Amino acid sequence: MSNKNFGFHTEADEVATYFESEIKGKTVLITGCTIGGLGFEAARVVSKHHAGLVIVAGRKQEALDDAIEKIKAETPSANLQSLVIDLASLESVRHAAAEVNAYSEPIDVLINNAAIMASPYYTTKDGFEAQLGTNHIGPFLFTNLILPKILASKTGAPRIVNVSSMAHVCSPVLFDDPFFNNGKSYHKWAAYGQSKTANMLFARELAKRYKSQGLVAFSLHPGGIQTNLSRDIQPGELLTEPIKDYEGNVLKLDDLVYKTIPEGTSTHIVAAFDPNISSQSGSYLADCQIAMEQAKPYAKDDVQAEKLWALSEKIVGQQF
Repeated sequence: MSNKNFGFHTEADEVATYFESEIKGKTVLITGCTIGGLGFEAARVVSKHHAGLVIVAGRKQEALDDAIEKIKAETPSANLQSLVIDLASLESVRHAAAEVNAYSEPIDVLINNAAIMASPYYTTKDGFEAQLGTNHIGPFLFTNLILPKILASKTGAPRIVNVSSMAHVCSPVLFDDPFFNNGKSYHKWAAYGQSKTANMLFARELAKRYKSQGLVAFSLHPGGIQTNLSRDIQPGELLTEPIKDYEGNVLKLDDLVYKTIPEGTSTHIVAAFDPNISSQSGSYLADCQIAMEQAKPYAKDDVQAEKLWALSEKIVGQQF
């Protein structure tokens, strides 16, 4: 039974305790595992609750070594492995995927957690607008390249979780100009919103395409959390430059209640391990519950999901 008591203040540890039998023995790959972020907290919690192997992925080997050391200090028996991946470089993504594909174990759960937020305009190593490039294009390529490894999961129900955001309300996918005219018409919140909508549509399309092979996929909003993700946002900036949705409505953030990192990671654990939501594969979650009513129509539109898949294939130069 799904736990209806889980909500805004539920912590990741509580969810992992509840679903410990689902976590036990599984191989879980999580991107963006820097100490102080949600990916690290997810890795810490699933390690503590007896995952078989936790692959912590991120850009810098030293940061991953620190994360592993910290998790092992709490759970000495944890089986951890690091994977260096820079999602802003297709070459790095291909290299990391080849490494994963050489593992002896299949991957039971992939949590696409790494992201950048509201950054000033710059491009990835391949020349794509950085937020779409890092938050969607890199994960799209990585996920598809290791998909055979995920579908080989012995659980019969492998999972992919894309960490999105309520900020998807800032923009649909701008199919006519996804890279903001090479930065000439760039708006950082629209770019972030577009990338988060893409995370949701990607989960929907995965759920649809691979349903017959048992794959379950979700996207989620973790909540408003003060992490290193908000490094590009200046103090007081939101008061002088309010965030608007794509229709120009100002988003009321003065009443936004922030979550702690353990609270912010709880929905990751529900999306990754709750067996009772499998039938709602492709859905969007918030506060540990399915929250489709919070998703903008364009973020749950199957036609747009298919269109995004085709655009993403074109951008990475490979069909899946």
